[in-house]
Amino acid sequence: MKFFFRLLFFLTFVVVLASVIAYARGYRFDIEKRSVKSTGIISATSNPKAAKIYVNGELKGVTDTNLTLPPENYLVEIKKEGYTSWSKKINLKGELVINVDPVLFPVNPSLSPLTNLGIIKAIPTEDGDKIVVIASGSAYLFDASKKNLPFFPPLNKIVDLSLLLNITDIKSIKVTFSPNQKQAIFALPDEALAKSGFVPAYLLSLDENNLNPLDVTLSKEALIQAWQNEKDKNNTKILETFPRDFDKIASSSFEIISFSPNETKILYRAKEGVKLPFMIKPPLISTNQTPEERLIIKDRVYVYDRKEDKNFLILQPNLKWYFDSRHFVVKEEKKISIIDYDDTNKQTIYSGPFESFFFNPTSDGKIVVLINLNSQVNELPDLYLVGIR
Repeated sequence: MKFFFRLLFFLTFVVVLASVIAYARGYRFDIEKRSVKSTGIISATSNPKAAKIYVNGELKGVTDTNLTLPPENYLVEIKKEGYTSWSKKINLKGELVINVDPVLFPVNPSLSPLTNLGIIKAIPTEDGDKIVVIASGSAYLFDASKKNLPFFPPLNKIVDLSLLLNITDIKSIKVTFSPNQKQAIFALPDEALAKSGFVPAYLLSLDENNLNPLDVTLSKEALIQAWQNEKDKNNTKILETFPRDFDKIASSSFEIISFSPNETKILYRAKEGVKLPFMIKPPLISTNQTPEERLIIKDRVYVYDRKEDKNFLILQPNLKWYFDSRHFVVKEEKKISIIDYDDTNKQTIYSGPFESFFFNPTSDGKIVVLINLNSQVNELPDLYLVGIR
């Protein structure tokens, strides 16, 4: 009798365990058909939270939640009042979990002034955290990396422009940054050489007021080349974290535009046509379902995600990485938008006035633009912070 009860207990335990495992993997009992069928799960989260989830137009709940659904193609939409909406077509398969985690942006972003100097030119560093500002006969450094930027934060003076002898066309000043973003060369563009036969150049520290700018006119090209070599070495180190086959192809066939802030994705332009082989075998499941492009065409721009081994064609010009490495900020003619890194879900985040030649994402998710809100009185624009988070 004891053996019978032990056997019964063991069988019950096995059945319950199998049921729990099957339930966790998405299997559900269909009462009408009296059968067990496979289902998939859509794990829907969002920022901000408590956004409504629509599946094929039907409200299914709010984020954060998991939706258990039969295998099928679905249109998933995430909406929240006062914010941009997000949508994506999803092919849900049995036993798989598809993660949906969009970022929604306020439809009415805040606008805060950052300077009141009247800016002639603004040049962001390559990492986007600092901006060289040329105004009022001087060059300043604006630190955009601070988490809480007050109105009119103090600017660090770099140099009195009158000390840069023979550089009279202030609007044309070209700034080249060192790899560590701590130094810069101020010079006129190369086109000026054809006109005058002489292009003065000065090496400046971005950490202090340069009272005696160093004239590097004769060594400018060598210094810029040395900086480029150092940048190339840094890029090579990052590429070494990518799959080996991708590293080889990228080194010979791609022009690196930029890495994402977390260095897991690379934006590049193809120097020649090449077929990009699959790097992860077998391919990962439950990854980004946006159709990718592995037949690379010369001169087109792509983004590669090393974590998922996905490669997407990018058709948007004038874009920069957003701080979360999941989006690009896109400057268009009369607005600024954000798109997912796979070139989908474009969301307009700002369509007010701004000088179209300048925009810069900050490391805390805001956007810095140049705006002249009173052109009848002010001749020049100033820096403004567009609050979208």
